[in-house]
Amino acid sequence: MRSVVRNLEGSRIREVANAGLGLPDVLAFWFGEGDEVTPEAVRQAAMDSIQQGETFYSHNLGLPELRQAIAGYTQVLHPQAGVGIDRIAVTSGGVSALMVAFQTLVDAGDEVLLITPIWPNLLYQPALLGGVVRTVSLKPNLPKEGAGPDPRGAWRLDLDELLPTITPQTKVLVLNSPNNPSGWTLSRDEQAAILARCRETGTWILADEVYERLYFEPSENGCAPSFLDICRPDDRVMVAHSFSKSFLMTGWRLGWLVLPQGFSDAVGKVIEFNTSCAPVFVQRAGLVALAQAEHITPQLVAHLQRCRDRLVAQLQALPRVQVSPAPGGLYAFFRLDGETDSLALAKRLVREARLGLAPGSAFFPIEQTEPAAWLRWCFASQDLGRLDAGVERLSRWLRT
Repeated sequence: MRSVVRNLEGSRIREVANAGLGLPDVLAFWFGEGDEVTPEAVRQAAMDSIQQGETFYSHNLGLPELRQAIAGYTQVLHPQAGVGIDRIAVTSGGVSALMVAFQTLVDAGDEVLLITPIWPNLLYQPALLGGVVRTVSLKPNLPKEGAGPDPRGAWRLDLDELLPTITPQTKVLVLNSPNNPSGWTLSRDEQAAILARCRETGTWILADEVYERLYFEPSENGCAPSFLDICRPDDRVMVAHSFSKSFLMTGWRLGWLVLPQGFSDAVGKVIEFNTSCAPVFVQRAGLVALAQAEHITPQLVAHLQRCRDRLVAQLQALPRVQVSPAPGGLYAFFRLDGETDSLALAKRLVREARLGLAPGSAFFPIEQTEPAAWLRWCFASQDLGRLDAGVERLSRWLRT
């Protein structure tokens, strides 16, 4: 067994979930998905495809009609990007898109720089390839005494710290915005400064923009700022996307990469040696999801904003809890004062309050000191009363 695999840390989120197995009446908000099923028309498209016998391989890069539809969807959201079918690669999920990008770019010993807190997969995928992972942390931006919450959320990026850290030795800079777990979102000015620095150093940008449509601030195109709005077709920028979040398709495992010009052949070879291709019937479902995007996604975002506002308002009323509404994503990422070990805290909440939350330490590398006991609460719930019940359990636990 490779030493990197032997030493690979297991998911701390799964560790908490496993601690709740067998316990009765646990309200679980630990995983990053909602409880609403995929829309019927999308499900029907997959069933129709199977009934028609579409059970064979497709092109490594995906069905041409799906790639064309993704390119058109991208152009509507980002008209300056100039994205055509030649820059689209369909993958078996967003996580596969990210792994394919890393496999295309990262050799053993290459430096990969990430901004934390960040989704654990992004921390460990480059490590599996022998990359040298370095991190820069966001800074807490919590409300001051007597002041209202900052609309930018609970975290901010210190560009004066980040930009000098990007050097010619930095092969890839990984940015997840809107961010899982914090909801922190890059501003356009921050993106422009980062892109300019990476052009100077020859550093690749891998932008995980899976949550770009799950954005609650006013915007012209109904999504968060994207590197696609400002980069040239030949810039060293890859953007990863997924059908999971914005189209309620988490279990389908369908995603895509937006590539620089001239990279599709190379990425197609990497996909061949991973999954060969995404299943055709899943791609057919993706086509219908894109066709219905402006029906599915705006309704979803409006509901998620109601969930966010309701949960955050109740959390802000609790003692010891510090939280600001996230500008994007699916999560409330909050600090519980007086606690320092979020993994132990999350396990206690499962056992003692029957409340399942993700520990903040899952989103930092194991060697990085946890800044405080943060917890991630996925608020994507069809039943708002379920969120209320979870807050009541936390409130009772805090009073004991």
